[in-house]
Amino acid sequence: MATTDADTEAAEGFEAIIQVDALETLFEAVNTLVDECKINLTDGGLEITAVDPSNVAMVDAELDAAAFEAYQAGGGVIGVNVDRVLDVLSVPDGEELAQLAYDPATRKLVIQAGGFEYTLALIDPETIRQEPDLPDLGLEARLVIDGGQLDRALTAAGIATASSSHKSGHMRLQVDAEAAVCHVVAEGDTDDVDYTFDTGDAIDMTIGPADSMFSLEYWNDVATPIDDDARVSIRIGEEMPARMAYSAIDGRLHLDYMISPRVGQ
Repeated sequence: MATTDADTEAAEGFEAIIQVDALETLFEAVNTLVDECKINLTDGGLEITAVDPSNVAMVDAELDAAAFEAYQAGGGVIGVNVDRVLDVLSVPDGEELAQLAYDPATRKLVIQAGGFEYTLALIDPETIRQEPDLPDLGLEARLVIDGGQLDRALTAAGIATASSSHKSGHMRLQVDAEAAVCHVVAEGDTDDVDYTFDTGDAIDMTIGPADSMFSLEYWNDVATPIDDDARVSIRIGEEMPARMAYSAIDGRLHLDYMISPRVGQ
């Protein structure tokens, strides 16, 4: 989990070399929730914790130093416009190497890739909203499925809620302890769906009390970058936030999301 102690520390020098598509994977996962973020430049890699403007969902991302061809960080924190970084990374081929260099004297990040050099003006980290730590919620129910299974469940929920008069649909995650199954339930004005996972469908399942409703839009947002074969761990409770975690880039990028429940629907 990204630390916040560095928020008050000025970033020192930073140099790194990494494949473009690996860096895109990191920022696309963060961009599902925010347009700007703080990056903690730690010895072990890049760490980002951010909360969306509505305070509904959080992301905690850690890109290990092992994901880089070369990596040197002096500590501290910088602020970036995530959309602008992704625009820059869209120019070179994904398999090319990007060279990153932060100069604390100019407070700008230089990105070199694909025969071009881009100097990115950074954001003062103090102007980016403070993110809380991801709490330990004591969630007892856990469902482990692959990204393709999650996509099918969310797609089914979206079809049902398309008949809803509400601007955005909702889905309920429930665990039936007696039957040892997890339900993804969604209802529209005329249609409804119950997508069920049992111990034979899931990679792993821990039975526990769970019944919470969520915004389907947020789940679709955070699930969009997940590969079909990624192993996704979902922990849920009763009227509690859910935690969803998965890894990418050969296990060198760790992503942990928290999504708050919808109350009163």
